[in-house]
Amino acid sequence: MPNDRTGSGSPDRATLSVAIIDSDALRSKAAAEVLAAIMNLQITEIAPYPQKVGDLAQLLPQTFNVVLLNVDGDPDLAFSLAENLSANSRTYLMAYSARADMKIAVHLMRAGAREFFTAPLDPVEIAAAMERAGEHYASVAQESRSTSRLFVFLGTKGGCGTTTLAANFAIALAQESEGNTLLMDFGLPLGDVAINLGIKTEYSVSNALQFPDRLDAKLLSTLIAKHSTGLSVLAAPSEFNDIQATPDAVDKLVSVAGESFNFVVVDAGCRVDLLGTSLFDKSAIVYLIAQVGITELLNANRMISKFFFTRDQTLQIVLNRYKPSDLLFDEKKITEALTRPAQWKVPDDYAVARRTRETATPMVLIDSAIARAIREMAKTAAGLTTGKAGRKGFLSFLR
Repeated sequence: MPNDRTGSGSPDRATLSVAIIDSDALRSKAAAEVLAAIMNLQITEIAPYPQKVGDLAQLLPQTFNVVLLNVDGDPDLAFSLAENLSANSRTYLMAYSARADMKIAVHLMRAGAREFFTAPLDPVEIAAAMERAGEHYASVAQESRSTSRLFVFLGTKGGCGTTTLAANFAIALAQESEGNTLLMDFGLPLGDVAINLGIKTEYSVSNALQFPDRLDAKLLSTLIAKHSTGLSVLAAPSEFNDIQATPDAVDKLVSVAGESFNFVVVDAGCRVDLLGTSLFDKSAIVYLIAQVGITELLNANRMISKFFFTRDQTLQIVLNRYKPSDLLFDEKKITEALTRPAQWKVPDDYAVARRTRETATPMVLIDSAIARAIREMAKTAAGLTTGKAGRKGFLSFLR
């Protein structure tokens, strides 16, 4: 089980979350004690040591700012772990070994490690490295604050998987990107995002919409719940209420959310009544969710023709539960019904969907064709092109 502790320190620098991965409990404890003397660190000792790369997804349920990895065991495994850990651009990887071997250090640096130390850790060296990590994240945060992107998931029919896709996309986006991510559930009066993610929330979108004149970043922060992956969530209310979501209130919430988060993901359900709000601003990316069925394709055709005909790349059509062997129509007819080709096809996999429901684990955290499709959507949304994301991405944790 992870063992958490917090370093003492100064309020001048934001707290960094640090994970120590070491096969030796005493050595891990010694490293944690060195780190504990450094200001503003939230330290977690990860156990047991991963036996294969695929163990990382279970051992690291969240993305840490810094991972301190011991590499004194199997060198091939260590290099693979380093490559996979550093593939997540939000992780500042540091490695350490009892051997002061330059070849090992160079190999690890090529695998993605930013720092290399010999054990036992030197407090001065490790403190300087943490300062560099802090400066790195401060620079990234400052750069990312200048841009905020809005992604809206809209269903063509109830039950077509809009909430599941929005929730899993938001988790993938939070993990793949450098920016902080908020998922908002506009499935009023009752939405399923919180249930889908297996979390309980005290406040909801309705609280944010109740007093738009008072809403600011500070108030919004008090209404948000945190998922274990680090995703921020503003859920739908768990009970019916009489709060009316006026267009002005919705616009204010979208504006404040954009000021506070780099990425805002919205589960809009099937609410075409919100099309006149800033949720559907021309700069927003709209993911229109459909299945290959008569009703869904007909609804998609109506919605595209009436509301989205002038949109180009800001409209992304997603065919969910896509199974070529069971199609009622050929690709040509599907494209004709949609008025354009679908950009995304998320495969059908009942076994994966059932397993995620039974274990309360978001499906994007379990390696499958569905997870790969959703993560590819998230990478594209975050601007992580194939070339930029060429270091395998967080999904390689699951392989």
